[in-house]
Amino acid sequence: MSTAWRLRIEVVIVLGLSLGASAVYSIVSLIAKLTEERALGDQSVALNPSRSTREWLDFTYQFLDVFFGLFAVALVLYLLWQPGRSPFRRIGLDLTQPGRDAASGVLLVLVIGVPGLALYALGRVLGLTVAVQASPADWLWWTVPILVFRALEAALTEEVIVVGYLFTRFAELGVGRWATILSSAVLRGSYHLYQGFGPFVGNVAMGVVFGWCYARWGRTMPLVIAHWIIDIVSFVGYPLAVGWWPGLFAAA
Repeated sequence: MSTAWRLRIEVVIVLGLSLGASAVYSIVSLIAKLTEERALGDQSVALNPSRSTREWLDFTYQFLDVFFGLFAVALVLYLLWQPGRSPFRRIGLDLTQPGRDAASGVLLVLVIGVPGLALYALGRVLGLTVAVQASPADWLWWTVPILVFRALEAALTEEVIVVGYLFTRFAELGVGRWATILSSAVLRGSYHLYQGFGPFVGNVAMGVVFGWCYARWGRTMPLVIAHWIIDIVSFVGYPLAVGWWPGLFAAA
């Protein structure tokens, strides 16, 4: 079997075990929502729901969800490892440029985060987006640390797999830069379709910007930082958003 075919099969397996499967489930979830009697805008989805009425068991389930979720990231880093060449260095997931990475990450938050919030609100007004309950209703002493940990898992999973890994493999397969950027962006949007059409459009746009930045910088660290900040604000700030704008953010 040729190297190209082995890489294609590897990519299919990785996506089938991670975000490719999430995209398929998300499409099915959207179809289910669209075929319900209630309008899409009248439905809701919980991103970080409680897993048990017993506190210690709830914490254990949520911690294990995040912990084992990171094994997909470990897998692609292992696959990118080459003798004498660090996989972290290959995709720029290291601490060699902390100041520049942090500044670039914050800039991306401003470029993507604020318009993304506006797009979500517009989608809610137009009835194209479900109400996304970003954090549980009842907060405990460990809720914020778990939400921060879950935000980190999401940032690492998406940016390492959808950007760092796919861009590396597509380059090795001879796929063009913009074809890679657009396919990665559509994949990013697809596994958010369970939230409705607004988040799909917003995440495709985010994918194009992040992909273009990675193509120029060759580093996933700024993308991880930006994604982590955006998700922390979304998860931890959700109760404030509900209090200020219940019509847009409260669960249906």
